[in-house]
Amino acid sequence: MAKKITMQQIADHLGVSKFVVSKALSGKGGVNEDTKERVIQAASQLGYFSQKNAYVKKPDRKIAYANGKQSVIVLMPNIRSQTRESLYWGRIMEGISMQLEEEGLGMVIISEQSVDSFLDILNPNGILGLIGVGQISTPLLLEIHRIGLPIVLVDHEDPLIPSDTIFVNNVDAMARLANHLMETGHQQLQFIGNNRFSRSFRDRFIGFRSAIEERGLELQAIGEAMENLVGVENNEFAGEIRSWLINLKKSRTMPTVLVCANDFIARTTMKSLIELGIDVPGEVSVTGFDNIDVGYSDIPLPTLTTVHVPKEAMGRRAVEKLLERLAKVNEPMEKILLSGDIVFRDSTTAARVQ
Repeated sequence: MAKKITMQQIADHLGVSKFVVSKALSGKGGVNEDTKERVIQAASQLGYFSQKNAYVKKPDRKIAYANGKQSVIVLMPNIRSQTRESLYWGRIMEGISMQLEEEGLGMVIISEQSVDSFLDILNPNGILGLIGVGQISTPLLLEIHRIGLPIVLVDHEDPLIPSDTIFVNNVDAMARLANHLMETGHQQLQFIGNNRFSRSFRDRFIGFRSAIEERGLELQAIGEAMENLVGVENNEFAGEIRSWLINLKKSRTMPTVLVCANDFIARTTMKSLIELGIDVPGEVSVTGFDNIDVGYSDIPLPTLTTVHVPKEAMGRRAVEKLLERLAKVNEPMEKILLSGDIVFRDSTTAARVQ
């Protein structure tokens, strides 16, 4: 039997007092953010969070709200366009809502990022668990884990907090897309997007890179300007894309296809190309990812080749996984990958013969 990891062991590992470790893990404050982060990382590395009954208090899941329904907390911090109105995140929320309704369960939506404010409204004895949508801070997830709530995360994972997770298979889907483009003759492919923005962006870049490397092609440098593209749901980065494309055009180093991390970046890229007199897809093909209807452009654009992300299905599967977790609390955590399908439209064509 593995030896139980204690707060004292964490303290000894870091060279701090047990009191500091206790404060950092309590979520109540009393230590600075750097120290708290060090404690959380050390606790995770030593296996403190993964051991049974390490520090969590298990509430009674049979207590219902006054309306007679047991409920699930759905947490989606209002950051980076992570809102219910989002064409991406909102569809995931719709899937969660529909599945909870079919299961006869209530839904309490929280968009609060503060741990203290979160606890003020949270009654652990009145809920079944929590589904997190999008990026959620480690301290907040730690506090949820501390009070013993089962957690399922959608399109996000935290290496320090054990939880079930739901993603689309970003790596494989992007690799399939890149391979299709190369099969149609494209040899100069460029990925556009900040691979540090989210786990999904990073996985999409990994899929793109692996396909390129397997074909023996040179991976094009992303460039400083492209590192700032985070894929928010507006065209605030249009100026950066336009400047970057102008430089490529002047230096005659324009790739034959631009593989964008999501549809918002792709639509902005197509608009800039057309404004610069570059034909899409005749001269440059463009692809996106997510399959959402981005309708902000003021000029006609080709319909976008993209990868369809089953957003509502991700939300539904998160509810199913939470209920499975409640029934089998001691089973290993799972990372569930839903398949993404390539949707071929007018923004891509075979590479021109030189």
